[in-house]
Amino acid sequence: MKLRQLRHFLFVVEEGGFRAAANRANRSQAAISASIKELEKTLDQRLFEVGNKATLTSFGESCVPKIQQFLSVYQTLEDDLQAIASGDKGKIRIASVPSLVTKLLPSVLVAYSKKYPDIEIVLIDDNAIGVANRLRTGEVDLALGNCTSIDEKEIDFTLLISDPIGVVCLKSNELNTELSQLQGLKWQQLTEEPFIYNGTCRLLENTPAEALNRKARYTIENITSLFSLLRNDLGITTLPKLAFPSNEPELIWINLFDPSLNRQIGIFKLANKSISPPAQAFYELCIEYVQENYLL
Repeated sequence: MKLRQLRHFLFVVEEGGFRAAANRANRSQAAISASIKELEKTLDQRLFEVGNKATLTSFGESCVPKIQQFLSVYQTLEDDLQAIASGDKGKIRIASVPSLVTKLLPSVLVAYSKKYPDIEIVLIDDNAIGVANRLRTGEVDLALGNCTSIDEKEIDFTLLISDPIGVVCLKSNELNTELSQLQGLKWQQLTEEPFIYNGTCRLLENTPAEALNRKARYTIENITSLFSLLRNDLGITTLPKLAFPSNEPELIWINLFDPSLNRQIGIFKLANKSISPPAQAFYELCIEYVQENYLL
């Protein structure tokens, strides 16, 4: 039993005759008749009465709703698969460091959702190592962050933003001066302050400022807890600029110029592994959006 045979059968029923069905199918009347005969042979039952080829038998009448239902389901499946293939339907899973979730991603998601309104998006925020691990294990399709914990051979990485590292402290701290706001701070100026280590402080490794990590009084991974300690004057820390809230009333971010460090933020996927069309569309749109709206 072939799909075209079922379609030809319904054409005859809906058009009321073989000639009209042939016109609709853009086939000869003989071809439609042969198709129906093949179907009847497969079913071992006549579908149309002898002598009146447009009149259904009782068996033919019982077949009509079942074939209509099947072809409707098949058409829906075909439409859905084509939509997924073109990137118009489906689901994508994205892992991102929190600073991008709050500052960069919302604008990208707005642009993407306008273009692809039927795509379901699962967004997971995690630290840089967690983001990389989720990508490596296949939990997500794409990741956004700095990928220092993954072998470069494992990923395709595209740089989006070069995010400068700075010092975060209370506005009332003596480090916050007009000069420091203008010129920035050297790491040596931070040695007398209690230092709070957070996940992004890994960026200080292999630089002179790594000495701050070794003398850290507190170690905090959660960003909410980190800001609570900072607001209570329990120390200072370093953070990428994107990780610092733009409307923070009590704290200030001051550029660290010695050493001058940047977090290389990008979007990445596993190398040598294809991603779904919706994920590929997001990957390309994200890169294009950032290139047009942000300066590296």
